[in-house]
Amino acid sequence: MLKRELEYFFGAIRFFTRLPVPGWVGHSAEALNQSARYFPAVGLLVGGIGALIYLGAALIWPQPVAVLLSMAATIYATGAFHEDGLADTVDGLGGGWEKLRILEIMKDSRVGSYGVVAMVLALLGKFTLLNGLDAALIPFALLAGHAFSRLCSTLLLATMDYVREDLLAKSKPLATRLSTGALLVALGSVIPVLFLLPIANVLSACCLAAISTFWLALKFRRWLGGYTGDCLGATQQVSEIFFYLGLLATW
Repeated sequence: MLKRELEYFFGAIRFFTRLPVPGWVGHSAEALNQSARYFPAVGLLVGGIGALIYLGAALIWPQPVAVLLSMAATIYATGAFHEDGLADTVDGLGGGWEKLRILEIMKDSRVGSYGVVAMVLALLGKFTLLNGLDAALIPFALLAGHAFSRLCSTLLLATMDYVREDLLAKSKPLATRLSTGALLVALGSVIPVLFLLPIANVLSACCLAAISTFWLALKFRRWLGGYTGDCLGATQQVSEIFFYLGLLATW
């Protein structure tokens, strides 16, 4: 059982990042579906890479430089996987007026003006928000932000239908529906790291991230009738930004 769960975990790493995984890890549709429970755990790994790069860089350079290098490290680790999803989703919703046209735009490898603006705002937003935090909190914010935002994407898997358009789909969905047990595993990857941050800030961060996820889910349901892989990436990016916004909020 342990080997099976490790295979699911490494499968999630292989799907969501460019990090190497052991050669014995197999690949199948069933394993890919089961690996969705470890989406937030992959967020911990990516956030941990960012935190380590930040801590090392902060010993040599000013905080803004350290934050920039940590962001570059996380983007390199994921191959800009979620940023690409954000750009495609914004292009589709911004340029299309009906389902098939939106999906067609999202499938297009070219990036439109909506996508470029969204990516610039997202990167500048994260850079600005992380620099607004106390230096000592930034490593924990990276861990929690990357993990919780991926939990938000996982909730779409658990509550919405995948938009099946075989002629337009880029790839098979990660999972069609998550079981309650799988959702608890995903939640268990996130909760411990949240206690590394001030509780009041964490509560506002989680609330804002959840609100942004709910808003996106409404848009996806209205325009698409469900989600696509790009929608999951967009949700991760947007909820991560709103998580950092919550950490900075003073009520």
